[in-house]
Amino acid sequence: MNNCLILVDLQNDYFPGGSMELVGINEAATNAQMLLNEFRKTKSPIIHIQHISTRPGSTFFLPDTDGAAINQTVAPQEDETVVMKNFPNSFRGTALLELLKEKEINDLVICGAMSHMCIDATTRAAFDLGFNCTVAEDACATRDLNFKDKIIKASEVHASFMAALSAPYASVMPTKDIIDSKR
Repeated sequence: MNNCLILVDLQNDYFPGGSMELVGINEAATNAQMLLNEFRKTKSPIIHIQHISTRPGSTFFLPDTDGAAINQTVAPQEDETVVMKNFPNSFRGTALLELLKEKEINDLVICGAMSHMCIDATTRAAFDLGFNCTVAEDACATRDLNFKDKIIKASEVHASFMAALSAPYASVMPTKDIIDSKR
């Protein structure tokens, strides 16, 4: 099994003090860090995804800001690949697919933010491209959403998107189970 850890958008603007703090981001980042440490220990491939906002009127992940930097909890090491993106789907307009093909990767472990946006878009795209996907549900975070004057709590948003991804797009499981399956 040739698998790769994909850490999506774990950037400072999503953390406390950032422009768009997410619910449960610190806990999600701690779990992502555990996955990162396991992949480093087993010398498995790791790719960090960094969103840089280029859309006019963007309020977070602005180029050359501390908010756009990958959070220190999961900061890439010198030998780890960072792919910059400008869209929710980590494959769109990036070299991600080519990098994975070069490394002959078939299986992806995906975590990060936001559950309802970039995790969803990236996982669905990866599945459509033929990858076997696992989403570390407790290493992802999101925020409250508003729809038709109704507030949908982050926990409900997250659970809904994890449920939707769980068949057929990905195996959705907690970090501990993913780490146990690698051993």
